[in-house]
Amino acid sequence: MIRLSEILLLSIRRISIKIADIQRIILFFLLIFFVAGSDSPVMGQVLSGQYCGKDSPLYTVYASATERTSYILDQGYSLAWTDPEKPVGFESKDGGNFYLAFLKDSIYKGKLKEFYREPLIKENYPDLVRLSYYPFDNLRVDLLFVVYSSSQSVAEVTLTNESGFPLKAEVIPYFTCNPDTVREAVTRNNGQSLLFEHHKTRDGWMKEHNIPLKEELRTLFHCSQRPQAFGILPFNPKEEINSLIKSSLDLRSDAPLCGRMVFFQKLSFSLAPDSCCSFRLVRSLQDSKDKPARLFKELDSLMVLNIWDRKKADDDLFSRIPAISTGPLQDLSSQTLQGPDDRDLQLLYYSCFSLMRQCMMGPEGECRENYYVFSREPKWGWGYGGQVFHESLSMLAYAMMDPLSAMNSQRIFMQRQHPDGYINYRTGPYLNETIETNGKLTSSAPWYNYQNYEIFRITKDRKFLEEAYRSGKKFYQYFTAHRDSDNDGLFEWGANAELESVRDARVAVWDEVWPPSEVEGPDLNSMLVMEARSLSAMATELGLTEEATQWKEKADQLSRLINQFMWDEETGFYYNISKKNHSFTFKSPGDLKRKEIIGFLPLWAGVASPSQAGILMKSLLNPEEFNRSYGIPTLSAADPYYNPMGYWNGPVWIPWQYLVVSGLLDYGYKKQATEITLKVATNVIRQLKTDHCFWEFYSPDAHQAGWNRSYIWTGLLARMMWEVCR
Repeated sequence: MIRLSEILLLSIRRISIKIADIQRIILFFLLIFFVAGSDSPVMGQVLSGQYCGKDSPLYTVYASATERTSYILDQGYSLAWTDPEKPVGFESKDGGNFYLAFLKDSIYKGKLKEFYREPLIKENYPDLVRLSYYPFDNLRVDLLFVVYSSSQSVAEVTLTNESGFPLKAEVIPYFTCNPDTVREAVTRNNGQSLLFEHHKTRDGWMKEHNIPLKEELRTLFHCSQRPQAFGILPFNPKEEINSLIKSSLDLRSDAPLCGRMVFFQKLSFSLAPDSCCSFRLVRSLQDSKDKPARLFKELDSLMVLNIWDRKKADDDLFSRIPAISTGPLQDLSSQTLQGPDDRDLQLLYYSCFSLMRQCMMGPEGECRENYYVFSREPKWGWGYGGQVFHESLSMLAYAMMDPLSAMNSQRIFMQRQHPDGYINYRTGPYLNETIETNGKLTSSAPWYNYQNYEIFRITKDRKFLEEAYRSGKKFYQYFTAHRDSDNDGLFEWGANAELESVRDARVAVWDEVWPPSEVEGPDLNSMLVMEARSLSAMATELGLTEEATQWKEKADQLSRLINQFMWDEETGFYYNISKKNHSFTFKSPGDLKRKEIIGFLPLWAGVASPSQAGILMKSLLNPEEFNRSYGIPTLSAADPYYNPMGYWNGPVWIPWQYLVVSGLLDYGYKKQATEITLKVATNVIRQLKTDHCFWEFYSPDAHQAGWNRSYIWTGLLARMMWEVCR
């Protein structure tokens, strides 16, 4: 529901209102009521009239649209807008930051805590943000920022004098470059431009895998307005930037400078009452081997770029997302806990799509179609190599936004598939990672056919289904032929088994009992059941009745073996078993009986009988085991190895929450599925309100998140919400 009282307070900023102001307010509220009546809100409409502040669960990281990406030189930014000790601007992990400070009547304001009114976001998309704030009373700053391409970003700054008298103000745009590897920095065009060369170091993983990111770069930072003063200053991170710039506003220098630096400009503006003026900031990157002239040539087009065209494209893209009614989550929230309201849930839902879309990259290198990376800002090697099946679970949500892009992402796997059916562990534009171990090649956890069929159910694209079925048959045959070393019909992880199993660190059984290659578990075998069921469904759609029956028989036979050997009647749970004798003992009696989240995958795969599902619910609903405050931990909280902020021994990983929720829905446990979704959403929302970022995993017990930021597969939460709210 739109909070009209809040909007009124934001809109009416003084008691004395002019007729023109009243007209604007009337038009404003008419727009609000129009948007409120829309059946299918898009992200801009969700924000429209609500002016999201720092306590709103918005994802505020930005990278260029898919069609203008470049893998080897790609720069994204995070919005700095909530820390009272910092200015407002755009930051990157290691590519430099730019901010705005202000001067009026000899009063300098550089930090957020000094501003008259904090920023409010009006538009928010994967590559674009529009916000408004007041450094001084009656001086409004509107900032429209777009990451236009992997190497180009544009900020349009508009100053509005809302007072009834003339106003003089000065704006100080400044750029800080944190790496110690700046070789040279010079000003050009009477201080309008800063040109400098710098070095961005690939991490160890990137170097080891020969990921060809550009390390020797040149940046152009340009302002459309000729500055009254400008300068390049040495900068020690321990220094107070605010004081440094404030004390140096009259400096004028274009001397070369090495090391850490601040480049600033001072722009002067005289504004008549109720008038405004604008200027542009542009940041462009290139390979340092290229000629600087190209940057200045591109600058001409960026200075006249219609940024609103990007917003129109984003509006169109987000209008495709199916709207949800959060009623089921709201009803449960009111019964059980003080959870998020509808507005917060809607902002979370659309922010999930913003995250996933941002991670999509255009065709490049060996990728003939679009593909994804785990994160674009910040960038780290492990997350920048390319696609993996377990991250591709996010396509089950992303396909609701861009069906063709989701299908093309899966086609990347088809195009790299080996003749014998093998699909490598990680697939990117410049990487085909096979990780050979003991003479075997590592693949990814087999969710391949499951993903393809679920994507088909959304897209209804028969051509894609035909391609997926041909590829999927070969993959299933390869995988099952190479992951049953004792030919008993049950499967174990192979090659680099920990990586292949997804759960690659701090797994109770792997760490304290025996490695995954020596056990047969409910995780892999449930996945292969679902692979066979998905192939059966594909064959049915394609009219291949005999093949559909054969796939169903494979799924049913494997289901029987899982129930025969991996189900423990005594404790009512599914466990890993010894490959040698199919017991729950490897060294000491019952040492494989560790309750992990994988014990619930037979629900997702349809392996468990209704009575077994009912028994599993006892563990799932037990607060001492899996029924924690903010989701299902990966290891029972009763296990001594449990750590809510460990890795695979406690934290909440969104895709695995989705798999369990999906299984619960299939078995008729909608209330429990909705409750889990609400718990997870509550914690993700709390974290978004804190740092406006998505994370790799979350604590099941507290408002904490961990390890890697801007992680694509957390976007699958949108699919969870959609399913329980249908």
